[in-house]
Amino acid sequence: MSPADLDLRQFAVLGLVAEASRLALDYFNKRESLGITMKGAQDWLTVADGAVEAFLRERLTVLFPSDAVIGEEGGGEAADAVWIIDPIDGTANFAHGDRNWCISIGLLLDGAPEIGIVSAPALDEVYVGRRGRGATLNGEPIKVSGQADIAHSCIEIGWSTRIPHADYLATVQGTLAAGASVRRVGSGTLGICHVAVGRTDGYAEHHINAWDVAAAMAIAAEAGADLNDFFAGDGIRTGNPILCCTPGLSAELERITGIVCRHKGH
Repeated sequence: MSPADLDLRQFAVLGLVAEASRLALDYFNKRESLGITMKGAQDWLTVADGAVEAFLRERLTVLFPSDAVIGEEGGGEAADAVWIIDPIDGTANFAHGDRNWCISIGLLLDGAPEIGIVSAPALDEVYVGRRGRGATLNGEPIKVSGQADIAHSCIEIGWSTRIPHADYLATVQGTLAAGASVRRVGSGTLGICHVAVGRTDGYAEHHINAWDVAAAMAIAAEAGADLNDFFAGDGIRTGNPILCCTPGLSAELERITGIVCRHKGH
């Protein structure tokens, strides 16, 4: 795919995400319209999830018919060029009126994150990353914190129902024992973006889905983060662990989490 083809996709999808953000924010501001249901324990679903994904999927199919699309709600199959969509990441936050949620859309080329766009409309924030072109927040360049002392760091540890509670608690305990502070915002996508912009120093989760990380990984890599090889094996279809951190902490966080960084930030 040529640089011009990628330029077209980046700017077209920025426009689509702006429209999708207005749609999602309208649902968020009208609590009675959410139609909240549960897909499983602590696995929230709202009408907005389906509406935002349907909008993005339909527009992408019209604009770029040769590109594949995978969405959290509607599924899909991988291809050489595939858009991976999370219509609302942080749905539990969304359903509870917490502003920490976002729309995530990432383009993978040959299995590698190429373009990432993450919009958090309730926070008025848009993150963009493009391989080799840098990362921005609301148009301004961003980079990781550069923190190298775990005892001065803030690490987010994501939680998944697919991982035994004891394993999650062991990771939290190990991180605290190393001297770090620990937080959990409730959106894996924003967790990785927060590392990219330097609000936190690392994000780790022992199982997360491709739609939660595809866009954010492109952003974080361009902001200088170290990342593990999430898309190894069957990561697109079944998910994998994720570790994203400022480079000075990668060795310590690898030791604590057991997740090994393969891709070094730019």
